[in-house]
Formats: sequence, structure tokens, C-alpha cells
Amino acid sequence: MKEVNKYIDEIFSPQDALLKEVMESIKENGMPSISVSPSSGKLLTMLVSMSKAKNVLEIGALGGYSGICLARGFTGEGKVTSLELQQSYAELAHRNLTKAGFGDQVTYMTGEALENLQLLIDSQKRFDFFFIDADKENYEKYLDLCLQLAELGAVIVADNVLAGGSVAGGTETRRHTETMKKFNTYVANHPKLESLLIPTGDGLTVSIVRK
Repeated sequence: MKEVNKYIDEIFSPQDALLKEVMESIKENGMPSISVSPSSGKLLTMLVSMSKAKNVLEIGALGGYSGICLARGFTGEGKVTSLELQQSYAELAHRNLTKAGFGDQVTYMTGEALENLQLLIDSQKRFDFFFIDADKENYEKYLDLCLQLAELGAVIVADNVLAGGSVAGGTETRRHTETMKKFNTYVANHPKLESLLIPTGDGLTVSIVRK
């Protein structure tokens, strides 16, 4: 899995100077190096572009790497609303998106994501693209709340669904192996979603919201 991802990243999605700076800023601020892979980031950009999304909701900002990738997909106007637990992470993410030229197109809501999702629902907000990359134990709850905010035809992407490849069996298990296996089954069989798992990076489920 690592060798395949290394090949894909080298051939199709080498990091540009800006994204390398973002990765360095994450390390310098003592934050975990758990941003999406270069190929996963490029796929996010392509999916936003292909779907012509204008209102993106991101759950988990970290240092802004995925936020930049999402915003790069806008073909014109577009807005990213990013939910992040920690204020310091949101501040770094905003600085990095500002450096990338998207500072005016992103809004951060800090605190518990489940609470902020409910606030967005109560405010009758609507989104046409979602990216879930936060605490894995709440993925199913995040998905259910995102569906309440989703336009028909919206795209929902969730990261780390392969749990390092451990969901496919074998002897290795990881902390989130069973959680991700359960989530993948939930997504695959959800009556409102048409979904597929893309084995890029640590795995992305890509879903389209249907009736």
C-alpha cells in the first residue's frame, strides 16, 4: 500500500512549494503530521471542480492542507466552512489558506464538531460538498448530520477509511480498524448514498447524495 501510494504521489501529484510550506508549518507548531496524502489532496481538488461545488463543509481543519486542496477546486466563487476542535489549529489553517489566496473564502467554527453541525442545521445552512477527516469514532454521526445539511447531488468524502490497509483483513489491526470497517459498511449500504471506496492515500469513501 505504501509503495503504491508513493508511486501515485510521485507520478501524478508531487507537492508544490506552497503545500510543502504548509506541511512544515504543521511540524513547526507541534501538530501531528496527519494531513491527507498529496494524491488524496489532488483528488479533493478534482472532485470539487468536477462537481462544481460552491459551498464546502470540512470537518477537521488541522493546518489547512486539505482546506487549500478543497478551495483550489473552485472554478469561480466558492466558500469553505471548516470545523476544527482547537482554536490554535484553526488559526494556523487560516494563515495558510490566506497565504494560498483563499483567506476570504474560508470560515472557521471552533469547538466540538457535533455541536457546530447542529448549529448549522438549526441555521438551515446547505452545502454541496463535504469532507470528513476528524475523530473516527464519530464518523457515522458526522455523516448523518451532513446528510441533514446536504443538497441533492452533494458529494461526501471521508478520509482514512482503510485504516492503514487493516480493514481488508490480515493479521494487522489498528486502533480504528473495526470503527472504519463498520463505517464503510454503513456508507456502502446507506439508502440515500451511492458510494465507492477509493484506495488513494489511506482510503477515501466518495458518496453522492441521492433521494
